[in-house]
Amino acid sequence: MKNVRRFSRVSLPATPWKNGGGTTQEIASWPPGAGLDGFGWRASIATIAASGPFSVFAGVDRSIMLLAGDGVRLFTHDGRVEHRLDVPHRPFAFSGDDAIDCTLLGGASNDFNVMTRHGHWRADVQVLDHASAIESAPHGVLLALRGAWRLNDQACAEGEGLHWADAAQAWRALPESEDARLVAVRIVSA
Repeated sequence: MKNVRRFSRVSLPATPWKNGGGTTQEIASWPPGAGLDGFGWRASIATIAASGPFSVFAGVDRSIMLLAGDGVRLFTHDGRVEHRLDVPHRPFAFSGDDAIDCTLLGGASNDFNVMTRHGHWRADVQVLDHASAIESAPHGVLLALRGAWRLNDQACAEGEGLHWADAAQAWRALPESEDARLVAVRIVSA
């Protein structure tokens, strides 16, 4: 499979945030090597260890999903956004233009994040718990959240996944246990 790469959460390097409130493990970004100002899309896992503001990403659409921990309350001071991110595996979309603040609801939490450059890319984020056909997309990320999965001919244990870029790819996702969950992100032109 052209341009498909495997990854494991345990081997992704963690980069501390400038404000000291957490760390980010980048899964993939496009184009390769693009910084925070130049990516078309980016997928990552973050650890939120302290309350405080999220970074503003002008012109970026964001999706966040709790993976583990007590979660956070996301809000804007003008009241336009008010969301408790406290149920695992439920994606929440918001604009990177918004000055989002975050309050921990307990201890640190881990979340899955996807960012796409508005007007260029769009992310379709789904959580699957049964055998599914995932439509072709030129870019994307698959991550086994719980249990093991067979993704076409690739086996992925919990915490492992695949990402691909610049090559249309469709998938047949088959869970290998009853409680299995998979996040499937298709990234397509806007």
